[in-house]
Amino acid sequence: MADAPNSPGPSGRPLGRPLSPHLQIYRWPITMAASITHRATGVALAGGTLFLSWWLMAAASGPDAYAVFAAAAAHPLGQFVLFGFLWSICFHLLNGIRHLAWDVGYGFKVPTAKMTAALVYAGSLILAGGAFVIGLMVRGGLGT
Repeated sequence: MADAPNSPGPSGRPLGRPLSPHLQIYRWPITMAASITHRATGVALAGGTLFLSWWLMAAASGPDAYAVFAAAAAHPLGQFVLFGFLWSICFHLLNGIRHLAWDVGYGFKVPTAKMTAALVYAGSLILAGGAFVIGLMVRGGLGT
């Protein structure tokens, strides 16, 4: 049986082996965060598809069913879910384009990978925010 990393050795003193990094001391590089976010947005897109399906079924079921959906979508929590779904689409799209560039051999150098990861975050927020604001303006929710 192996000793724990800093358990006392035969002399009673800790062995001094290094501990594995953990979330309190490990700093995530932006490239790792983008990779994890890409996976998370893929899951969010699957979940957001349920909301999209509810919208389509409500629209096909008539005005009463659609009124229930419209009330849920207009609620602040519904707006948060809709924005999250929209942002997930934008992030997943832009990061997917980044991955396509990698597939043809571009963007592997560390400075380029860091820059494109930051651009994906910024671009996805700008695209999602802009599309959401346009949607609110079309719906009449921004007092235009």
